[in-house]
Amino acid sequence: MDTDIFAKCYRFTDAKQAQMLGIYPYFKPIETAQTSEVIINGERKIVCCSNNYLGLTVHPKIKQAAIKAIKKYGTSCTGSRFLSGSLNLHEEVEEKFARFIEKEKSILFTTGHHVNLGVIQALVGRGEIVITDKLDHASIIDGCMIAEYFGAEMARFRHNNMEDLERVLQKYEDKPKLIVVDGVFSMEGDICNLPQIISLAKKYNARVMVDDAHALGVLGENGRGTAEYFGLEEETDLVMVTASKSLASIGGFIAGKEEVIHYIKHHARSLIFTAALPPAQVAAISTALDVIKEEPERRKRLWEITNMMLKKFKELGFNTRNAQTPIIPILVGGGLKKVFSFWRALYDEGVFASPVLPPAVPEGEELIRTSYMTIHTDEQLEFVLDKFAKVGRKFGLISGSGLPKGKVVKIPKRKIAKQFTKKFFYGTKRWMKKLFLVKNR
Repeated sequence: MDTDIFAKCYRFTDAKQAQMLGIYPYFKPIETAQTSEVIINGERKIVCCSNNYLGLTVHPKIKQAAIKAIKKYGTSCTGSRFLSGSLNLHEEVEEKFARFIEKEKSILFTTGHHVNLGVIQALVGRGEIVITDKLDHASIIDGCMIAEYFGAEMARFRHNNMEDLERVLQKYEDKPKLIVVDGVFSMEGDICNLPQIISLAKKYNARVMVDDAHALGVLGENGRGTAEYFGLEEETDLVMVTASKSLASIGGFIAGKEEVIHYIKHHARSLIFTAALPPAQVAAISTALDVIKEEPERRKRLWEITNMMLKKFKELGFNTRNAQTPIIPILVGGGLKKVFSFWRALYDEGVFASPVLPPAVPEGEELIRTSYMTIHTDEQLEFVLDKFAKVGRKFGLISGSGLPKGKVVKIPKRKIAKQFTKKFFYGTKRWMKKLFLVKNR
C-alpha cells in the first residue's frame, strides 16, 4: 500500500485525458460579464447553461448598490456572523427577505451550500430522520451526511414518487422527521409535488423544508417560489434560497418561524465557523429583491421564453423529460462518450451548455442541461435552436442525417489513443460517483 497521501492525486488522470481528447467541458474561463453572450478563450458563445434567470447580474441598480456598499463598508467583514462579522446590512437584508417570502424570520449564510449543511445538521440529530428525494441537490446530501455523523439517520424516496415517500414516512412514523426537497430540480427542470408532500407530512407528523434555489424569482405570481406557486406558503415550514441565481450575488437564506431560525442561528456550524458574506454581495441581494418586485415583466418574459423553447425543442423531436421550468434538459443517452461529444459539437457551433452525467442522472440517460434567461434575445434563441437541430440530426437524436452508429469524436492520432480513451470513460464514472456521493439506500 502506498503511504503517500498524495498518491491518489498523481493517479488521477481522467480530466487530463478528456482535455487531450478535446472534450473536457468544465472550468471554462469566461472573459466577460455573465450575460446571454460571453467570450471564452477569445470565442463568442451563446450561453444556455446559466442560472442568471432574471438577468440581474448586470442590472445597473444592483451593480451601483454593490459599489456603494464597498465605499461605505470596505471589501470584507473579516469574521463570522457569530462574532465580529455581522453588519447592520446583514440584518436589514434578512428582514427584507423574510417579508418578501412571507416568513417570520430569516438568516443569511455565506453560500447556499452552507445553508443546507448547517440547517440539516442543526435540526436533525441523534434518533431523528432526514428524508430526501433521490434527485435532491448534492448540498442536501452533504448536509445529511454531516447530520449522520452526529447520529441522525437519512432516508430517501424515489424522485417525486409520493407512494414511496409514504412508505418511508410509515417506516419512521414514531420518530421526529424533516423532509427536505428541491422546489425545482436543477438537472431535470421539474417541480416537486409540494401539495402531496405537505399532505403526507401532516399525516405522519413531519416538517418540510423546500430548497428554492432555482425557484425564487421564477415560480409564483410574485416570484416567491414553489410554496407561492402552489398556494402553500403558510404550510411550508422552512424555505431555503440561494442568492447565486435570481438574486445576482452569492449567499443563502433559510426562512421560517422566529423560534426555529433563532435555534439554527445558534447551532448551525456552517454559519458560526464561516466568515460573513461581504458587504457588496449583501447590498446586491437587497437591491435584487427590490428589482424582482419592481420589474415583474422580467419574470413574464422568462416564461414566454421557457414556453417557446419547450415547444420548439419538442417540435424538433428532442426528449425534454418532464421539464416545466426555464431548466430544459435534452436527453442524449448513449454513455459518457456520446454526451461529451454532443456537448463539444454544440460548443464548436457557438452554444455553451452543460453535459450531465451519472450519477446525477441514471446510466444511459445522460443529457445536456439548458437553462434560459429573460435577457436572451429572440435571435439568440433561434441560433440555439438551429445549432441543437444541426447537432441533434448529426448524432441521430432527431430525424435527419446522422453519424454512423457509435461514431462520436475524432480521437487524436496516437498509438495510445484507444487505451487512454477507454480508461478515461471508465475512470470518469468512478470519479463522478465519488464526487456526487450518491448512496443507493
